[in-house]
Amino acid sequence: MNFKEELSYKTERIEASLARFLPPEEGYQKTVVQAMNYSVTAGGKRLRPMLMEESASLFCDEKEVKALPFFMAALEMIHTYSLVHDDLPSMDNDEYRRGRKTTHVVYGEGMAVLAGDGLLNYAFETASAAFAEAASVEDYRRTASALRILGRKAGIYGMIGGQCADLKAETDSGLITEEALLFIHEHKTAALIQAAMMIGAVLAGAGQADVDKLEKCAYDIGIAFQIQDDILDVTGSQEVLGKPIGSDEKNHKLTYVAMHGLEQAKKDTARISDEAAGILESFPRRNLFLEELVRQLIYREK
Repeated sequence: MNFKEELSYKTERIEASLARFLPPEEGYQKTVVQAMNYSVTAGGKRLRPMLMEESASLFCDEKEVKALPFFMAALEMIHTYSLVHDDLPSMDNDEYRRGRKTTHVVYGEGMAVLAGDGLLNYAFETASAAFAEAASVEDYRRTASALRILGRKAGIYGMIGGQCADLKAETDSGLITEEALLFIHEHKTAALIQAAMMIGAVLAGAGQADVDKLEKCAYDIGIAFQIQDDILDVTGSQEVLGKPIGSDEKNHKLTYVAMHGLEQAKKDTARISDEAAGILESFPRRNLFLEELVRQLIYREK
């Protein structure tokens, strides 16, 4: 099986697993659930759950890790809620996401806020259900550790902290520095990638040193991924990307390309990508699919 075929197979498997965790569209809360499910099923690369599963396979057969599907679904719900809120008029005010109308355009701004809130809460309800799969004290410990990582990387010391700094940078010229830019990229983008890879490793029984290595690898992936996103916002097209281009400039966003120029941004993406690849190649149990996945994600065209 070549990489594209394997990627397609794994993505379909994740989609099917994710669908099993979505809440039923019924009751007085039916509309918000519909908005939640509309947002989750809009497509996407399923990068974070895939990275979680592939990171687990560095340490054992991922099929042996019973808690893994719960956390894969939970992390994708958290990622999706962040996109729903990011698209709101009070944030980036985007009308398209993944080639479809954004949630607030279809369901209204208020219902989109509730859908994001619902996904965040349902994510932790889903992840905590993994405790029921624990067969030993060690399984309980790993699940609890994974839950802490999920909460921290998604919260004020992770993604939300990055969103805060991003919003502040739009209105406070004193924050427009390289340090602020890297803080935003690390927390807004890399944090959930770190959550994915660290949780996969923790649930698979990795030691702390290996978890730390994957945290650094995921930082590199996240930074390079975001720089590439900035590059595509300048060089891409709406037809390919499935969302408007030039939105960063429209919203006066601080970007790596704006600060360093397009050519330097491309060079730094290559350098950081090589560092991430070196970390992955250092593990005794190589995962060639994961290594290629990282390269494809960083040098993607959409």
